[in-house]
Amino acid sequence: QVQLVESGGGLVQEGGSLRLSCVASGRTIRIYAMGWFRQAPGKEREFVAGMHWSGSLKYADSVKGRFTISRDNAKNTVYLQMNSLKPEDTAVYYCAAGASINIATSAAYDYWGQGTQVTVSS
Repeated sequence: QVQLVESGGGLVQEGGSLRLSCVASGRTIRIYAMGWFRQAPGKEREFVAGMHWSGSLKYADSVKGRFTISRDNAKNTVYLQMNSLKPEDTAVYYCAAGASINIATSAAYDYWGQGTQVTVSS
């Protein structure tokens, strides 16, 4: 099993920045991809950013140029740097891990974190 723990969420003003972290533990040898998804109230969960260890990177169009996904192998941690935040970025952000190359689809991930709330005020 793999456990994922997110942190770094909070309340920020429009235009501000936050960095989310996701620490993986357990059988991390099974992980070849990690991603971030978000779910706003009354909406479906949507893809935000993902990376595969092969080098593939993908971002949702709504966050391109503002968000950056990265990882620290030594710490088994993936980050989501979020800049120029907008009120529409308000959501619970979830970290996910798996092995599939289809990093933009939630079905490709086997493990999920508990989520961290991000609230952007206008």
